[in-house]
Amino acid sequence: MATITAAMVKELRESTGAGMMDCKAALTENDGNMEAAQDWLRKKGLSKAAKKSGRVAAEGLIGALTKGTKGVVVEVNSETDFVARNGQFQGLVKMIAQVAFDVGADVEKIKAAKVGDVTIEAAINDAIATIGENMTLRRAASLEVTQGVVSNYVHGAVVEGAGKMGVIVALESPGKADELATLGRQIAMHIAAANPLALEPSGLDPAVVKREKDVLADKYRQQGKPENVIEKIVESGLKTYYKEVCLLEQAFIHDTGKSVAQAVKEAEGKVGGAIKIAGFVRYALGEGIEKQESDFAAEVAAASGKK
Repeated sequence: MATITAAMVKELRESTGAGMMDCKAALTENDGNMEAAQDWLRKKGLSKAAKKSGRVAAEGLIGALTKGTKGVVVEVNSETDFVARNGQFQGLVKMIAQVAFDVGADVEKIKAAKVGDVTIEAAINDAIATIGENMTLRRAASLEVTQGVVSNYVHGAVVEGAGKMGVIVALESPGKADELATLGRQIAMHIAAANPLALEPSGLDPAVVKREKDVLADKYRQQGKPENVIEKIVESGLKTYYKEVCLLEQAFIHDTGKSVAQAVKEAEGKVGGAIKIAGFVRYALGEGIEKQESDFAAEVAAASGKK
């Protein structure tokens, strides 16, 4: 039997909105398995969250750079959030984004690329030595279209092009570049806020869809619904789920009376041509990385020689 810690209960509570005792019971019933505990709460109707929200733990910055028909987004991590306010680190992130724009999104190629006589890997090591914290280039992604634009949005920017979250979105269209860029930024802002998992239902991970179906079916099975009714309810529930997690079906944050797909279609007249969302990438700082929690006051006391 797994030991259920207060930190585990806190994490489950933050990701589901369920009560503390319910979270503890869910973790106990599922031997400490976080994902199974989330599903257990949902089946009992105790979870207020429809989908798992990743725990953001790592520090650093997300860098985004777009020019014309191409764009990149990178994540550079550090140990503390103080580093994000360091000018040298900010410059490093922007330099890495520029290199990624030039050489592509492969992390090893980015690290091996040179700026002048110095590789990016050497530049990172130099920043580590100067600033005194471990840093790493965690990931990078790029988008490109043959015609149209790639737009970006950086949320929580501490400097132009770098912040706590970065989104790039590619619009394929023969229309006016300036109008497309405006629309692209609006859609990038929407993606930052709404966090879609895929462009459309066909792009969802089959395992994610199966999990959703199983949760819905088990929930209504526990309520005593007959199997033929459950099947219809599940199909209806999936349609609702798709509206929550698929970009084209989500309600557009700038005009919630229409879907993103409808907003894009309506914009075609102004842009002067058909528009297709060719892809998007959303990076939130530290998502999926767990960081050991520490007592900052105790660390400062220890560093100063105080007990």
